[in-house]
Amino acid sequence: MEYRQLGRTGVQVSKLCFGTMSFGGDADAAEAARMYAACRDRGFNFFDTADGYSQGRSEEILGGLIADHRDELVISSKCFNPTSDDINDRGGNRRHIPRAVEASLQRLGTDRLDILFMHRFEENAAIEETLRALEDVVRAGKVLYLGASNYAAWQIATSLGISERKGWTRFDVIQPMYNLVKRQAEVEIFPLAEAENLGVITYSPVGGGLLSGKYRPGKRPNDGRLVESASYVRRYGDEWMLETAGAFSEFADGKAVHPVTLAVAWAAAHPAVTCPIIGARSLEQLQLSLDALDYAMPEALRDEISALSRRPPPATDRTELQS
Repeated sequence: MEYRQLGRTGVQVSKLCFGTMSFGGDADAAEAARMYAACRDRGFNFFDTADGYSQGRSEEILGGLIADHRDELVISSKCFNPTSDDINDRGGNRRHIPRAVEASLQRLGTDRLDILFMHRFEENAAIEETLRALEDVVRAGKVLYLGASNYAAWQIATSLGISERKGWTRFDVIQPMYNLVKRQAEVEIFPLAEAENLGVITYSPVGGGLLSGKYRPGKRPNDGRLVESASYVRRYGDEWMLETAGAFSEFADGKAVHPVTLAVAWAAAHPAVTCPIIGARSLEQLQLSLDALDYAMPEALRDEISALSRRPPPATDRTELQS
């Protein structure tokens, strides 16, 4: 296993992170244990979860699996999304964040989170409100490092500035979506991360299954998340994305590699990315992502793959200034 430094923290994490969103949902406890063991056998030390995954069941299952070797691992979780019907049991404010952290620690059976991500940006409270609550849980020793998931570049940058001014613990890790058809992070988020030495833990490298090989010219599945889930249809339903997925699948065939393996390797090879998060519903499905650990991705090959997709427009309309 190759290990990479997590931003400026000095912490070393595995080249891939395993995301446990399926634990307690698509994967029962037994299948979760098999996938966890496979990851550990390959040298994984980084596992990501969230309080909202399967109503907390993901954290509970992961907590049982890590119990006898917790100190060997980097564990991240998230808060923001609702975890009950209580109108205040959600959000990024000083009332909810410490309560959410306490609940996550109990479910995971640990005394601290290595990383706490804000799952989303809090739009209904001042940024200072969220950052002060995060500072409190760090000072209490319950969280070591802070992260932001699904934040825009300006939200990350503004947060970093406030934390610097206040002398509070800053975000050291970010978790944006990133795959061949979702490349917006390349425009401002990745350059910001490189400038500020942030760890970058991307998610959805296979695009919710879009880049899995199931989508090909003249062939599309009749079921699955991209058909049955309204949110995934909105996210990946544009015709050009489906066409890109088809071209990508054929490209992978030409390289004699499974599209899942190629998609994960492509995401991991971006110089700003510390490690992508991989996930799976079964050990068989997981193996295709694990194969990316052994797949070389030289720059020329990555450029070929990138050319299959739309390059996002630059951050400024003054395109003549772009090199």
